[in-house]
Amino acid sequence: MKDTLIRCKDITLGYENMTVLEHVSFELKEGDYLCVVGENGAGKSTLIKCLAGLKKPTEGEVEFSDSISRRDVGYLPQQTAIQRDFPASVREVVMSGCLNNSRLLPFYTKADRERAARHMTELGIDTMAEKSYRELSGGQQQRVLLARALCASSKMLILDEPVTGLDPIVTGEIYSIIKQINKKYGMTIIMVSHDVKTAVNSANKILHLKRSVQFFGSTQDYVKSSTGREFIGG
Repeated sequence: MKDTLIRCKDITLGYENMTVLEHVSFELKEGDYLCVVGENGAGKSTLIKCLAGLKKPTEGEVEFSDSISRRDVGYLPQQTAIQRDFPASVREVVMSGCLNNSRLLPFYTKADRERAARHMTELGIDTMAEKSYRELSGGQQQRVLLARALCASSKMLILDEPVTGLDPIVTGEIYSIIKQINKKYGMTIIMVSHDVKTAVNSANKILHLKRSVQFFGSTQDYVKSSTGREFIGG
């Protein structure tokens, strides 16, 4: 029986006096792959920030099980133009993810270096370790950031639209890598995606938002539901 890693209990989220999401409840078990879908402005990114610990709910709570801590969670936000122009080497960017697990250590350990090297190799960016991050293509940068997130996590990855702005071929490659991470490591994935058709081919659970939960459950049930049929057909 797999452990429940995270549980959202009737959370409400908003900014100042405006409510963005309300009465959101769901839970995920170890190894689940959840895609969060919905129209623009449905509150998907706001929820992701809450799950990543960057925003507190105005009501309700997010509970992590005793088997996971914030140090076990890797977060990949949407990239900004400033982040794309970050003046550091690929190795430096990937290695920085290890700081999430280094506690108060002011230096990288041998294990950190080995971990970074392993994930760079897995994501096919080991040959560009000394290249400047700012000189890479969008797809290459996302591979670097995924490697960094893997260095920061051991049990859960939270991804906010990781393929935004990428061409269809690179998009397919990134989705394939994320699916492999879920299968190979048994890592729980929470990902916002606009591509609902890819979502239903990758994830085992779907959370559909529109100011509140329109659907939460298995991918198979989502495809059969009125919400899923309408959204996929649209």
